[in-house]
Amino acid sequence: MSASRRSGTTDELGPDEPGEPGGSDLLAALLDGMDAALCAFDADGVVTHWNREAERILGWTAAEAVGRHGFAGWAVRSADAEEVHARLMSAMHAPGRQVHEFALVTKDGGRVLVRTQSAAVRGPDGKPAGVYCAFSEVHAQIDLERSIALSEALFEDAAWGVVLIDADLRPAVVNAHAARALGIGRTSALGRPLGELLAQGVEELEAALTHVLAEGAPPAPAEMWVTLRSSQGEKRRCWRSGFVRLASPLAEEPVPLGVGWLFQDVTESRQSEQEAALLRFRTNQLHRAARAAAECENPAEAATVHLDFALAGFADHALIDRVAPSPRAEGPDGEETAVRLVRLAATPTGAPGPSLLTGAAGLPVRYEPGHPALQCVERAGAVRTDAGSVPAERAREWALARQWPGDAVHALCAVLRSRGRTLGVVTFLRGSGRSRFERSDTAYAEDVAVRIAAALDLAEAVREE
Repeated sequence: MSASRRSGTTDELGPDEPGEPGGSDLLAALLDGMDAALCAFDADGVVTHWNREAERILGWTAAEAVGRHGFAGWAVRSADAEEVHARLMSAMHAPGRQVHEFALVTKDGGRVLVRTQSAAVRGPDGKPAGVYCAFSEVHAQIDLERSIALSEALFEDAAWGVVLIDADLRPAVVNAHAARALGIGRTSALGRPLGELLAQGVEELEAALTHVLAEGAPPAPAEMWVTLRSSQGEKRRCWRSGFVRLASPLAEEPVPLGVGWLFQDVTESRQSEQEAALLRFRTNQLHRAARAAAECENPAEAATVHLDFALAGFADHALIDRVAPSPRAEGPDGEETAVRLVRLAATPTGAPGPSLLTGAAGLPVRYEPGHPALQCVERAGAVRTDAGSVPAERAREWALARQWPGDAVHALCAVLRSRGRTLGVVTFLRGSGRSRFERSDTAYAEDVAVRIAAALDLAEAVREE
């Protein structure tokens, strides 16, 4: 059924061409395809057009609606008919559009509140020839307005980052919070590969986005560690991220438009939790080591017990070097000789296992001048060092030159002191799979060194007795 009366429409749109749809048919198809309900009145208030969406909302078909005079007696209550008709027809002589809300009556007798936008229809002479009225249910309009308002708020005032990622995994829209988190302008990030914004963590993020495009939103937020590129260097951050798949509401089948990525920076809380958990673990290790060492008859063995407990989760290798007797004896010219260190214990370099006591022969370790262990003894303080960003072969040469296992790239030396004397050095080594030693690691190493030094001092006292 056509959504409009055919009279006068064809001439206005142009004559029908052979083999082409008529102008009135085209108009009817356009009206019926609209998402909004639409009706029109001529200058006398007679309904001239009525589309399918209007039929869906109110239940009245085009055949039942077209030709009626106003809404009186069928689409509005009699008490409201005069006011509704006057407000609709007033748009014919008013500039622009007018917005009203009416309670209309459905065909089955129900009532529905609609919001209308009405405006005048001009004839060929430019004079008002009628009124068109587009209307939709108020709750649908409010839902649309809320959706728009939500989008505006998310991209302007949200306290978390919001980024729309297109199907090519590139940012399409970035809100102000996300731009600050990325350290880049809102427009500068658009269309750029994520690899240009993130130094690390981009593979994990792109994998998550690809999964959402293919499978839909995950059931819970995910926490991702990323490293940002900035003018001040690289910054490591933890983002709690949520993802939603965006699909076009206009397509018959869901067509992915991209992914909505919402994230919040939780770096400080996660770091605090990790530090607290690490502190609890290390405190427990010190406690367990003290109890195990107390059962050792040989104090030197107790020193290796402390070393083994400290190694768990802290380093890959560990060494204990004891200061050789009379390290500061004067040479032939009256000058003090260099410090000499003897290897006392070391962790196995091949297979994992307990530390082994060595150095029975008392031969000094061939440390070159300036070695971190020698610096530690001379300064009576901790020394941190690492191989730096060099190829694996260079790093191996660096470690072997310092008499350390070949896979070591980070080192931390802590001095062993007891009763005001320097007894030696404990050295902790990490491989390339671990991060470099930090200040918190130094404090832990010094706690372990105090316990090892006490055990070695006791061993010396027992041996003298």
